[in-house]
Amino acid sequence: MNSFLILVIVGVYFLSLFVISQVTKGKSDSQTFFSGNRNSKWYVVAFGMVGASLSGITFISVPGDVGAINFTYFQVVIGYFIGYFIVAYLLLPIYYKKGLISIYEFLGDRFGKFSHKTGAFFFFISRVLGASFRLFLVAIVLQEFIFDQWGIPFEITVTFSIILIWLYTFQGGIKTVIWTDTIQTFFMILSVLISIFFITNSFDQTLLEYLNSEFYSKKSQVFIFDDFYNKSYFMKSFLGGMFITICMTGLDQDMMQKNLTCKNLGDAQKNMIVFSFVLVFVTFIFLVLGSILFKYVEINDVQIPDLNGRPNTDLLFPLIAFSGDFGLVLPIIFLIGLVAAAYSSADSALTSLTTSFCVDFLNIEQYNQIKQKKIRVIIHVLMSIILLLTIVIYKNLLSTSVIDSLLIIAGFTYGPLLGLFSFGIFTNHKIHDKYSIIVCILSVIFTSLIFYDPLSVFEKYQIGYELLPINGLITFLGLHLIRKTTT
Repeated sequence: MNSFLILVIVGVYFLSLFVISQVTKGKSDSQTFFSGNRNSKWYVVAFGMVGASLSGITFISVPGDVGAINFTYFQVVIGYFIGYFIVAYLLLPIYYKKGLISIYEFLGDRFGKFSHKTGAFFFFISRVLGASFRLFLVAIVLQEFIFDQWGIPFEITVTFSIILIWLYTFQGGIKTVIWTDTIQTFFMILSVLISIFFITNSFDQTLLEYLNSEFYSKKSQVFIFDDFYNKSYFMKSFLGGMFITICMTGLDQDMMQKNLTCKNLGDAQKNMIVFSFVLVFVTFIFLVLGSILFKYVEINDVQIPDLNGRPNTDLLFPLIAFSGDFGLVLPIIFLIGLVAAAYSSADSALTSLTTSFCVDFLNIEQYNQIKQKKIRVIIHVLMSIILLLTIVIYKNLLSTSVIDSLLIIAGFTYGPLLGLFSFGIFTNHKIHDKYSIIVCILSVIFTSLIFYDPLSVFEKYQIGYELLPINGLITFLGLHLIRKTTT
């Protein structure tokens, strides 16, 4: 596929998003940027959140991971599903009752300003790393298939990607993101369905025939019940997935900021429940796509692409899409789907990072509207630069699939948030607020020692996604130690 044509498609796509941002930006004040004036339609938010949750990681990394772990990732997804109900009926009522803009204001009300800043700090680290993983994927594909041919460095590719996001989010903020995410979710789902159709047809099979084949039967193994030591053992994956959802959705400013733009609690809960059903279904479709990709690999003797000298299945889907075996339709559809998937997550991450920093660290509400807008623009630029630097660093450190890397990192960075919110919700204790940051940092250190196990205490046991609740429990116990004695 001609690299100039690829660039034209990306350009037209982003021009469309920019037009949408101009139509939806409203008054461009802080209320619009941070909360969308709390008048979003719940079904629009629900559909857009699918794209923001799945992102480019699901689009590329989940299908690529099928080669190594079959459909066992779906055990984690089942945990996600239960987690969304907990978010809807435990956390959302708290946020709406308090009328929060940043959800970390809850920690300030409950414990004090140090806990407030601690929660916001761990969100900041979590979201910067998470958004960087997601943007890395689309940037590396654009680099591999376009900019390498033109001799343009990877750093310029990333800069170009982030500038495009900045242009259509810096005025309308979350109000714009909700609408652009909805459009991007549609393109992402359409892309994966068309990809399945084209690639399956190359087998001289219908999709139904393929789903009844021996190859699909072997690749579609979901459950592991017989090996407790395996990191993909069902209960470990299920509980890990549930807590990942509670933390990466319910305790994450990025995802909650969209929910808090709904008119009322009832609409926000409807949004969350409908979204959870759609997300589970769409994720399963991505797993089916993954099995189809590896069937294509087997038939056509395709070599898994290398990155930094190691085989990397994250690049398998783009390699097949751009192979030339499917004319122009599949590569165009793939490119639109990839860009939609990656940027539907990255744009909201950039907006939520700006919101959290302005509200949680700078107390932006104390300034007049003119000063607020200046601060907002400066922080928006600063967050863009931080994402850029993190992506460039990550390129040189990649050693596993991006989906696996993301969920492992989540275990370290979201654990303190889980402990803080759990202690605040399920106990009546006050704490010595200034020590909360020390407890959270020590929790990450202890969790790291458990995960990397330098003393080889765990000879057979493989720690998987249960790392997150372990981290949260350690934080909870630490907060219990610094509680104030009541009389």
